[in-house]
Amino acid sequence: MEQGRRVIALGFFDGVHLGHGELLKLTVKRARELGVEPAVISFDTPPNKTIGGEPVPMISSALDRAGLMRRLYGVEDLIFLHFDSELRHMPWDTFVKWLVTDFGAVGLVAGYDFRFGYRGQGTAELLREKCRELGIACDIVDRVELDGEAVSSTRIRELLLEGQCRRAGQFLGHRHILTDFVRNGYRFGRTLGTPTINMRFSDGVLIPRHGVYIAEAHILESGKCYPAVTNIGVRPSVGGEAAVSVESHLLGYSGNLYGQMIRVEFYKFLRDERKFDKIDELRDQIRRDAAQTLEFFNRHPIDPFDYPDWKK
Repeated sequence: MEQGRRVIALGFFDGVHLGHGELLKLTVKRARELGVEPAVISFDTPPNKTIGGEPVPMISSALDRAGLMRRLYGVEDLIFLHFDSELRHMPWDTFVKWLVTDFGAVGLVAGYDFRFGYRGQGTAELLREKCRELGIACDIVDRVELDGEAVSSTRIRELLLEGQCRRAGQFLGHRHILTDFVRNGYRFGRTLGTPTINMRFSDGVLIPRHGVYIAEAHILESGKCYPAVTNIGVRPSVGGEAAVSVESHLLGYSGNLYGQMIRVEFYKFLRDERKFDKIDELRDQIRRDAAQTLEFFNRHPIDPFDYPDWKK
C-alpha cells in the first residue's frame, strides 16, 4: 500500500447514517483498487453553525463519529479539521488542491449535495470537474433512501426528539449511541438498591426525548456489555437539575466504573420521565423498568431491530 496517499471521503458525517455509509464503503473500495489508504476528512463543528451563528444540534460527538466510522466501516485514517476563519474563506478550488498537496489525495468521494468552499460555492459537479483537471479519481454518491424516504441527518434528529430510536436506528444503520466517561453523581441510586452510572451529552450534541430507555452499556476497557435501564433527563424526583444527565442502571453488574469510558446504545423508549412523590414509588418503577428491559432482551437475543444490512 502506497504510504501517504489517500482516497478521501468528504463530509460532516453527523450520525454516520446509511447515506454516509455508502460514501465510506465506496471510499474503502476505491482505495483498495488504487492501493492507497481510505480516509475521511471532516470538521470538528458543523460549518453552517460557524457561518450563520445558528446552532445545529449534532446527532453524535466527534468521538462517536470516529468510533462508528472505524467500527462499522473500517476507516482508521480520520482527520478532523477545525472550521476556522481561514478554512471558512478558502475558495472551493483551493480547497481541492489543498487536499491533493497536503493530504495526498489521489481520489475524493462526496455526496450528491455536498457543498464546500467559501459561501458553499463548491458543488459535487464542480468537484468532479476539478478532480478530472487534476488527474485524480472522483466518485459522487447519489441520494440514499429507506422505504421511499431520503436518509438525512435532519430526519434522524426529528425521530430522536420524538423518542423513536428504533426508526432512527434504521436510518442510521446502527443504534443511536452516546460515549462518555463515567462521572461522579449523587449516588442516590445506591440508596434505592439500583446503582447507576452518570454520563452527559457533549455540548452541541442533540439530547433525545427525555425519558427512560431500554439500552445496552458497553464497557470499552473490558469489552463487556450489559442490559441497562437508561434515564435521560433532569431527575425531577430528587430535586431536579439544570443540566440534562444520562443515568444508566446496568443489570447484572456490580463494581466501580468511575472514570471509565462507556458506550450506551439506545434500543427502545419505555416511558416519559416523571416525578415520584415517594421514594418507594420510584424504586418500584425502576424495578418494573428493569424487568421490562430483561424481558425485551430475552425476546430478542440476537438483534431486535432488523436493520438494513449495511455490511454488504
